[in-house]
Amino acid sequence: MKLKGKVLKYGDDVNTDVIFPGRYTYKNLSPEEMASHAMEDLDPEFKNKVQPGDIIFAGKNFGMGSSREQAVLALKYAGISAIVARSFARIYYRNCINAGLPAIELPEAVDSVKEGDQVEIDLEKGQVKTPAGVFQFPPFPGKVREILQAGGLIPYTRKKLGIS
Repeated sequence: MKLKGKVLKYGDDVNTDVIFPGRYTYKNLSPEEMASHAMEDLDPEFKNKVQPGDIIFAGKNFGMGSSREQAVLALKYAGISAIVARSFARIYYRNCINAGLPAIELPEAVDSVKEGDQVEIDLEKGQVKTPAGVFQFPPFPGKVREILQAGGLIPYTRKKLGIS
């Protein structure tokens, strides 16, 4: 599975409340509405600049804060195809995998890019290609790769159980 996109770059300690503002948590929003609120408290221009396939590069502890899944889903619905960070909050990382959004810890790649760079990720080879070079990461284990390819844990489970 290969991903190509433009870099959107953020710093350290980006928390779930700025990824998807808490004031929308208990509203029944469509995927499009969730996407329209992604990152609005951190980057008000996010919804205007994000394009399908874009890839977030961020500092340490990306996704710290609450465990709510909307903070992952809002980015996925906005078109983000992966997140590369120096490190992730543990629950956020797992929510990414469950939602089918690759989350890659690769500090060297984060340091090598700037906003707007074009990058490519090869999930099978464990590579992130940036204008500055190719950076290796341990490929995802087989089951995690299957979950990502299926689009998340729910579609993966449905497929395994033969449920449509």
